[in-house]
Amino acid sequence: MSGQEASCYTVVYESATETPSVQELRAGLEKGTDEVKHETLRKIIVSTINGNPQPTLLMPIIQYVLPSKNKALKKLLHFYWEVCPKYDENGKLKQEMILVVNAIRNDLQHPNEYIRGSTLRFLQKISRDAELLEPLVPICRSCLEHRHSYVRKNAVFAIYSIYREFENLIPDAPELVQTFLAAETDPTCKRNALEFLAHCSMPKAVEWILSVYDQISALDKLLQLSIIEVIRLDCKDDSAHRPRYIRCIFELLNSSSHAVKYEAATTLTALTQNPAAVKAAASCLINLVVKESDNNVKLIVLDRVEVLRSKHGHVLDSIIMDVLQILSTADMEVRRKAIGLVLSMTSSRNVEEVVLFLKKQLQRTQEHDFEKAPEYRQLLIQSIHVTAIKFSEVAASVVHALMDFLGDSNNPSALDVVSFVREVVEKFPHLRPTITEKLISTLPEIKSGKVYRGILWILGEYVENTADIERAMKEIRKVLGEIPILASEQRLLDEAVGTEGGDEEKDEKDKEKKVDSRPRVLADGTYATESAYTTSASAAKLEAVKAAAKPPLRTLILGGDFFTGSVLSAALSKLVLRFDEKTSDKVALNSLRAEAMLIMASIIRVGQSKFVTVQIDEDSQERILNCIQTLSELEEKPAVHDIFLHDTKAAYSKMLVAQEKRATDKKAAESDKKTIVQVDDLLSFRQFSQKANEDVIDDAEDLTRATGSGEVQEDFISNLSKIAQLTGFSDPIYAEAYVKMHGFDILLDVLLVNQTANTLQNLCLDFATLGDLKIVERPSVFTIAPHGFQSIKATIKVSSTETGVIFGSILWEGPNMSEACVILNDIHVDIMDYIKPSCCTEAQFRSMWTEFEWENRVNVNSTLSNPRDYLKYVMSVTNMSCLTPEGALSGDCDFLSANMYARSLFGEDALANLSIERTESGVITGHVRIRSKTQGIALSLGDRITTSQKESKPLTI
Repeated sequence: MSGQEASCYTVVYESATETPSVQELRAGLEKGTDEVKHETLRKIIVSTINGNPQPTLLMPIIQYVLPSKNKALKKLLHFYWEVCPKYDENGKLKQEMILVVNAIRNDLQHPNEYIRGSTLRFLQKISRDAELLEPLVPICRSCLEHRHSYVRKNAVFAIYSIYREFENLIPDAPELVQTFLAAETDPTCKRNALEFLAHCSMPKAVEWILSVYDQISALDKLLQLSIIEVIRLDCKDDSAHRPRYIRCIFELLNSSSHAVKYEAATTLTALTQNPAAVKAAASCLINLVVKESDNNVKLIVLDRVEVLRSKHGHVLDSIIMDVLQILSTADMEVRRKAIGLVLSMTSSRNVEEVVLFLKKQLQRTQEHDFEKAPEYRQLLIQSIHVTAIKFSEVAASVVHALMDFLGDSNNPSALDVVSFVREVVEKFPHLRPTITEKLISTLPEIKSGKVYRGILWILGEYVENTADIERAMKEIRKVLGEIPILASEQRLLDEAVGTEGGDEEKDEKDKEKKVDSRPRVLADGTYATESAYTTSASAAKLEAVKAAAKPPLRTLILGGDFFTGSVLSAALSKLVLRFDEKTSDKVALNSLRAEAMLIMASIIRVGQSKFVTVQIDEDSQERILNCIQTLSELEEKPAVHDIFLHDTKAAYSKMLVAQEKRATDKKAAESDKKTIVQVDDLLSFRQFSQKANEDVIDDAEDLTRATGSGEVQEDFISNLSKIAQLTGFSDPIYAEAYVKMHGFDILLDVLLVNQTANTLQNLCLDFATLGDLKIVERPSVFTIAPHGFQSIKATIKVSSTETGVIFGSILWEGPNMSEACVILNDIHVDIMDYIKPSCCTEAQFRSMWTEFEWENRVNVNSTLSNPRDYLKYVMSVTNMSCLTPEGALSGDCDFLSANMYARSLFGEDALANLSIERTESGVITGHVRIRSKTQGIALSLGDRITTSQKESKPLTI
């Protein structure tokens, strides 16, 4: 087209293996039925879009397809007129297009209103062709008076498209549409006309809105949405009608349409920062979340409420109970987001109401028919935990309620309760007596070893008076059962096989006799035999003894949970040591000490017997023996006493302080509040200054910001580092590619240089991929002059964080039509562009570490001698963040263990555990274990570490 840029179309895949010739297409148009013509025309359209316009077929289409009355062919013709070349080489309209214009004119005057409307819609697609449109303008104007609303609404947009591009063709279009709007009754037609005036004549649109101001709340929802858009556009500048607009938007908050409510609420907060208006908008949005059924809509609206809360501080605190109603939904993601919003809105004024509501919800999760009860219960427990620690006045009222869930069959919920109780007893000393008393009484209800370990640690650290220590010992004996464990289990087995049991010494002698391998002689002088039936019967009796009902802590120890046994030993040692500090009664002390040592020795003995599922491990056995030694040397080594009674509690206090500091730093980093201005800063008059980046009123401006198109900044030096050489300097064609990552796409900008003195024809650049990469757009065929240049672009879609490889070749025809080929160097996609450091809690890390099945173990091979330096090196190479607290990494030590975490743009989690040791020679040894849900990211990160280690290692000769 003359003076206009050519339209850009999408490449359409053609499934046919062979492209039909021009003669075959012409024959299909001339002699085929309507179905054949339809398929032929479709092939011509696809060929035109893909760059082969078929100009010789224009006249046959006009002759044989244009006169057809088939509706499908007419619709397909509209697509063809949109993409076909309408201008010759000189930029002038082709003579054949006069016939096309005449056919379009006839369709615009067709008695069928749907043909008229469809043709008017087609005119919007060719609005840049002035020579085609000029003869059709009078008929478009007359269509505004058609009896059918389908024709009128499309006629408005057709006139809008023409007026936007060529104002001179319809100079009186605003007045024409204003008159049309005043007389129109159909809501869709009125909405289209208002859209026209909003973009072409804003004063007339405002004039119409003011004329129907009192009826706006009763108008159609489409028209209400258009009115809101006009208000937004008009208020981009300081409009004199802003107060009336605000009152109008207030009324639309009560609309029956959810879309109108949402738009009204977002527009109201952009027009005014008045607290009453902000609160009304937030209430409207929360009401939308409660009533809307689509979970995606709920999440979007909750994000909008969160934005309001972050900008307006405590203005929304009074509606926090309305937000809590959102928890009635069944979707966990919505609940999680709503809980996060509630926690950020909780203050000392409303914390009592919030906690009471959460406690009621917690009780409801115990109902059998409650949906997703375990997950929801865990979320509520975590929320109450955060609230109680933040507001100490409610800690006492919730801690006992939460301790009822310590025996919960859902292990994560019970662990969250233990974590909460442990933090409460540390931060609120006045609650320790009642909490420890409740924990002691709860011991028989516990089912999980992890929960037992947490409770035993709390009892060992915070049970302080002698009466409570004795009561704790008594309850521990109850959940352990009869002591010694081995003797009692052996007696049960002997009773099961019908023999008399004895003490442990007799058992040992019996064992020795059983081990004797000499044949036994019976009374009649024959040798005794042992049948397979006897052996299997004994094994069955042993399994029956193991499966018998036992106290909970005894069950865990016999099941092989000796870690819990070692924690029990440490707790017993602390209780005895503290009892020694609190009393002078040596008889009671020795009795308590002997009982504790008996329990510890019994755990070791039974751990080495046949009654346990797995034998006791060396680490647990050594820890229990250390506890026994500590109690046996009670009066000799006071330094060990300080370790048990003071250092462990101090370490936990230090960890809590570090967690609070980390949370404070994170909150400060996320805060958008600016620092207080200095005394010598310039005064700012907001009436005279440009508006800052506050709420965006115009949707187009908001979209521009969201896509980042207005903030593109490129570093020339970094761009040069992303250039990959594809061929050698001695090849006939030199090729290099600039690899640009943009979101989920990879853009290859390839420069080709013809280094020969020949013209290279039909040059084709062919790419292929390995991994989760998909070629979206394949380059076309080119011809390059001698020593000429050609720039080619190719787009590749990335679908996961996996190391991908792009490879390919260049094919062309040289002199005498001889074919030649050059193989390109491989381009390796750097996955680090898609991995970002992230954070998660220790519980989340452990849960994911257990869940993820793919693991990649990389051995450490580095010249670094400092373990912490190597940790920083791995973090920089893998873009991962360290989850291990800084306090745990401080100090001079020859070994280091740390957890790292990252998240990809595709939502994939990557976990890593670094375990290294510095040997006496100063060399670091160890490994990095990487886990993820998918194999690709685990292998990719492992390859990244291995490659970087090889590159950083100096070359030895």
